[in-house]
Amino acid sequence: MSSRVLLDLRPLTQSPAFARLWVGSTLGGLGGQLTITAVMLHMYELTGSTFAVSMIAVAGLAPMIVAGLYGGMLADWFDRRTVALAAATATWLTTALLAVLAWTGHIDAGWLYALSIVNSAANSIVSATKMAITPRLVGAELIPAAAALNGITVGIMVMVGPALGGVLVALFGYPLTYTLDVVLMLSLFLGLWTLPRLRPEGATARPGLASLADGWRFLRRAPNIRIQFLLDIVAMTFGNPLALFPAIGAIVLGGGEITTGLLVAANAVGAFASSLFSGRISAYRFHGLGITRAIQVFGVVTAVFGLVLAAAAAGWLGPGDVGPSSPNVPLIVIAMLCLACTGAADNVSSIYRQTMLQSAVPDAIRGRLQGVFIVVVTGGPRIGALYAGGLATAASGWLGEAGSAWLPPLLGGLLVVAITTAIVRAHPRFRAYDAEAPEL
Repeated sequence: MSSRVLLDLRPLTQSPAFARLWVGSTLGGLGGQLTITAVMLHMYELTGSTFAVSMIAVAGLAPMIVAGLYGGMLADWFDRRTVALAAATATWLTTALLAVLAWTGHIDAGWLYALSIVNSAANSIVSATKMAITPRLVGAELIPAAAALNGITVGIMVMVGPALGGVLVALFGYPLTYTLDVVLMLSLFLGLWTLPRLRPEGATARPGLASLADGWRFLRRAPNIRIQFLLDIVAMTFGNPLALFPAIGAIVLGGGEITTGLLVAANAVGAFASSLFSGRISAYRFHGLGITRAIQVFGVVTAVFGLVLAAAAAGWLGPGDVGPSSPNVPLIVIAMLCLACTGAADNVSSIYRQTMLQSAVPDAIRGRLQGVFIVVVTGGPRIGALYAGGLATAASGWLGEAGSAWLPPLLGGLLVVAITTAIVRAHPRFRAYDAEAPEL
């Protein structure tokens, strides 16, 4: 097979600092996915409510936005290694407290909400800072390859983490699952601790309103960056049915926690595969068009996933009466294939969006723009959780809880395609974006 088709490993071989950070981020992210899956299942067990599960993400939206924006300002003023270490410590402490409460039996829905909020806010600072660091570690030429390697990280941690999380919860319970995340996250500290000092290059601004306004003025002069942010919000708002997965596993497709983990993991399988064979993807110059086509494919397959759930609710291709011990195996497999395709499409879009942002934005302001990027990437799914959970809850009155699960992805996928097409047609410069002659 041509090496041009396969993943470019030069960022790992040419930058030991990036390699250590990449390994630490992969293992730490794997543990984080165990906790995310466990918290979703735990909340559903405590409340029996899909809406309560969706509110885990929604409740953390405002703190995450504040943390992402302020964290970006910190990364553009202080040593970025120090900022990332401090935020990672906060993330680790909240996970450790979650494990202690689970072991002692003092956990409840309020604690799950509170610790998830703090954890996601701190993690948004870690993510924004690491992304601002990457171009300095690998150089401009290897930014697309580094973005593809980050797709491998996401693929590994989401592919293994949710499935393993579902199995661990089913076999050993929540305390052990949370504790494993506490242990795995220690590897992230090794990757961050061994980094060199990385202060921003160029004129910087002290964190505060002036720094935020400076970043906003830059973004106003960068229409292509704004469009990619907007497109990602559209995709993640209407095409992210993650909050429905516990109910889908319990009453739509059957199989319980294991099915929930498999559905989340299927998305990551697609992301992993698209990164593994990302040689030609990374070499493609027209990133605006690449983002557009990837998001359109994402929307189409999300709608197909909704149709699969509708078939399950109608009792097709499997048992009509499903449950934890009676899964609808044929439709679970088809649903996983759909989610693998959405994961691949989303990862291709992410490679181009990260490359565009990291290549075109000056280092002195990169932290703030990466902060906005993290707000968009993590905030969109939270709004999407509200959309999916709210619509499913509203529709359950006339479709039933099992029947209402198919409506958010079907309608949302169609909206993603329609809105994306309209936005890009109104902004032809974005569609014509050329990485060899980038225009903000």
